[in-house]
Formats: sequence, structure tokens, C-alpha cells
Amino acid sequence: MFKKIAVCAAVLTLGIGQTMAQTAAPAAPPPAWKQGMPAEMANSTLAPLAGKLTVTPAADIPLNKIKLPPGFKVEIWSTGTPGIRAMSRGESGKIYAGTRGLGRVYEISDNGKERTSRVLVDKLNQPAVTMHKGSLYVMGIDKVLRYDGIEANPNAQPVDMTAAFQLPPLQHHNWKYLSFGPDGKLYVPFGAPCNICEPGAEYAQIRRYNADGSGMEVVAKGVRNTVGFDWHPVTKELWFSDHGRDWMGDDGPEDELNRMPKTGLNFGFPYCHANGVADRDIKKDKPCDGVTLPVTTMGPHAAVMGVHFYTGNMFPAEYKNALFVARKGSWNRTKKFGFDVAMVKTDSEGKAAQVTSFMSGFKDDSDNSFWGRPTYMLQMPDGALLVSDEQLGAIYRISYAK
Repeated sequence: MFKKIAVCAAVLTLGIGQTMAQTAAPAAPPPAWKQGMPAEMANSTLAPLAGKLTVTPAADIPLNKIKLPPGFKVEIWSTGTPGIRAMSRGESGKIYAGTRGLGRVYEISDNGKERTSRVLVDKLNQPAVTMHKGSLYVMGIDKVLRYDGIEANPNAQPVDMTAAFQLPPLQHHNWKYLSFGPDGKLYVPFGAPCNICEPGAEYAQIRRYNADGSGMEVVAKGVRNTVGFDWHPVTKELWFSDHGRDWMGDDGPEDELNRMPKTGLNFGFPYCHANGVADRDIKKDKPCDGVTLPVTTMGPHAAVMGVHFYTGNMFPAEYKNALFVARKGSWNRTKKFGFDVAMVKTDSEGKAAQVTSFMSGFKDDSDNSFWGRPTYMLQMPDGALLVSDEQLGAIYRISYAK
């Protein structure tokens, strides 16, 4: 009797095991950054580079390695703000900056001799910031806050504006860059939720809103991942950087610098990249028909970030209205590229663009290593240029003297 029971139990266990095997959940999909990886690269060690999210003392920053054109000088303007990205300056001189990995917003004060910082808000989802008419706008993937009068009142409480902006939820490439345009509207990117895919109606675009979150318009489509833009000082047209997709080889598709002479243009993603490169995985007939091609490409896997038209009087005359572009640096490339600030000289229509490296020295070609990652620029009233370093949590000041 006991033997029959044991046999039945064994059969039952086997049956349950077979049923569970047949109904087991499918394997988890690869992370978004691996989408589009070809089978022959399955064992590749290439992966996104981890940021250093702890304070780096000024004494540990190898400032002497930074290279600039003759006559320019670099100095450490501030430290102690890990993960710092885009910066915005208020009328009082206080600077506000967002982060990605840490979820912080920093407030940096300058007494003329030294800079101090505090964490204004923490634990947000990849926040970016911009100042507008005395108010600080903070936008993360799932939150929009406005701090009125924050420069004078350090305890100002935020106004939650999230509902007005109706933010789509997916996170990949949905981190933000914020800026108010010459039209007084707030411009915001919503990147593709993938490395390469059909992004859906809410992503791979640039939107603009009224300051209160109303009046949303999609002004550009086919934009994979822009996290930096500026308006031409003369034409007032929007120019923006855009990241190329990964896993199509060391040398492409290259990142882009785009010009938007009118709204409603299509910049190609996911079918057409760079200067007319058809996608290998997401295909359609004549993929680049109707696509606005870039002013220039910015190099393979360069991770182009902030863009800034220089309008000051400190730098030599040939820098007037030139465009600075921060290239944070590649991960999806065997030999690293970028890790610098480039200068782009072109006419107002984007013709005959010339790209040269302006601020370099953050990487070492001899051993394929890097120590810093420049991300954004901010022009000061005296014409000096501040450059944020996300890797070391520092801000550098670039000045010029004959």
C-alpha cells in the first residue's frame, strides 16, 4: 500500500514538474541598452559607463591635463556636486543644476571668492532644471515642480505642476533638458524608450508648453535622444544635439547636430540616422525620404550633451556666435571617442560646418581610459564659460586673456 502511494506521489510530482516547465514564464527581455545587439556580439564587454556619484575633492582633479587653445585658461570654479549636469543661473547669481543618477537638484551660491552648495531637493527621478522669470522649474520623468522666489527664500515650497504636463511614463532616454525659448515657451525632449524600436506616439520628440503646462505642441519628431539645445542668436532657430543608436559598429551611426528652421520636421529615428544611414533592424522603404538631415555629425557614439551659442565679448571675435557642444564620451565603441567640448563653426543656415575640439584632455588614448566627462556649458555675465563635469561633480571656468 505504501509503495503504491509513493509511486503515485512520484508520478504526481513528475506531472506537476512537467506542467510548470511548460508554463514557466518567458525569459526576461534584455535591458533596453542591449536592444539591437547582433548575435555575433553577444559576448561583448561593452556596457554603459558607471558614473562616480561621490564627492571628488579639488585636489584630486588633474586640472593640468585639460587642453585649450592658446590664450584660454581653465580653473576649478566649484566642486562637491556629484553627478552635476545642466546648469541655469538666476538673477541673483545663484546657479541651479540637476542630476541623473542621484535624483538631486543643487543650488550653488557664489560670494565672489568661493562657491558653496546645498541639495535643494532629493530623490527625484532624473531631474533637470531651468530658471524663468524668478522661478525655478524642475522636471523629472514623473514630476514637475516650480519654486517661486527660491533665490530670496531658501525655504520656498514647490508648486506641483505634474498633472498639467501629462508626462509619459517610460524611463529609457526620457531624462530631460529644459529651456525656455525666445517665444517664452518651455521646450522639453521625450526620448525614445529603447536603443532602437518603433517609439510610439509619445516619444522620440521635442515638445513645447506654455509656462503653466498648457498648450502642448510636438515641434520635432524622429529625435532619438536630445538632451541639449539652444537658439541661434541671430535667426532664433532651435539647434539641438541627438544621440545615435548603438550596436551598428564602432564607427556609426554618428551623433548629430540638428537645426530646426520650422516646426513639424522629422529627424529620422528609428529608420534613418546621421547623414542618411538606414537602420539595420527597423526597416521601411526609402527610410530617409522626408527626413531633415543634420547640420553636421558629431562623431561615433560621442554622447553629445549640452549645446551653447557663445554670445559674450571675453573670447576672441572668431568665437562670436560659434556653437560649443559637450561630448560626454562613448561607451559603445572599442576605442573611446569624445570626452571633450567641441566647437562648431558654420553660417546661420548650418552650411559648411567645421568641428574642432576646444576643451580636451579628459581621456588617455594610450590606455583607453578617461577621468572626466564634460556635459553642459553656462555663459557667465563676464563672458567666461562654465563647464560641468558629471563624472567628478565639478564645474570648470574657462576664461580668455591676451
